[in-house]
Amino acid sequence: MALSDNSRGAMLMSLAMASFACNDAIVKSMTSELTIAQIMAARGLMTTCLVFLVARRMGADLSWQTLKNRYVLLRILFELGATLTFFSALSRIEFATASSIMQSLPLAVTLGAALFFREPVGWRRWAAIVTGFLGVLLVIRPGPEGFAPAALFAVAAVFFTASRDLATRRVSAHIPSLTITLYTAGANALLGALLIVPMGGWQPVSMVTFGQLAATAVLVFAGYQAVIMAMRGGEISFVAPFRYTSLIWALMIGMFVFGETLTASMLCGAAIIIASGLYTFVRENKRRRILAETAGMVLAAKTAANADTTTASAGSAPREAS
Repeated sequence: MALSDNSRGAMLMSLAMASFACNDAIVKSMTSELTIAQIMAARGLMTTCLVFLVARRMGADLSWQTLKNRYVLLRILFELGATLTFFSALSRIEFATASSIMQSLPLAVTLGAALFFREPVGWRRWAAIVTGFLGVLLVIRPGPEGFAPAALFAVAAVFFTASRDLATRRVSAHIPSLTITLYTAGANALLGALLIVPMGGWQPVSMVTFGQLAATAVLVFAGYQAVIMAMRGGEISFVAPFRYTSLIWALMIGMFVFGETLTASMLCGAAIIIASGLYTFVRENKRRRILAETAGMVLAAKTAANADTTTASAGSAPREAS
């Protein structure tokens, strides 16, 4: 039986989240052997080569003129900040905790769109945003006993990633996504190379670790492409909530791969974050539907008015002629 566009989109989004979760787990496992800078440089270089080959095969425009677009440059800068802070979080706190905090990303994007793009946000979505960030506080447990300062790296990663997504909204649709991905991966490789010496120098890379680095490059590329296909194939309001399946993978990986213990406060906080995010999706979908219906009614009214004007003009023509 053939899958509907929404079902296919949901499946692709779920696969993308699994790819990202596996990538993050591999990165965390390598932080005990390699520095963050070395991982960034090696993975960035491998991803750049992979994307370049695919882009050339697909005939994408790889012109350097793309970098003249200020929103592309902003996107790259925010991506670099997100990579540095999230890798720092992965190397210092539990995997499930870092992933749970990252689930607040849709809330941060909504907040940024309201503050910087002046997008209308009603009191219900404001309440959902505040509630979601209270859930983040439950996850990081601010207090003398439970709080880990390194969790702030994950919080910073959320806001860097949200800024990246907001900048992406302003990038011209004429710029291919593969071109943006190529220069972003290249920038990650360059920054990682520049930071290798300050962060401890080059460490020997075993064949196993080299294979892990190659796997992360493939997983990241596959994940991004799956997200693009999912969002273009299905309805965004139906497909987007499946981003939260990444938390399921994160919790399982945290327990069964890294032997982490899931605390009640972390699970409660993650549930609040997801519930708040899903609510904002519902409200946003309702707002878009109302705007679409209003635009349709305005267009219909204009069409009817034009038709009446045309009819009136046609009826008066003979009288004028006589």
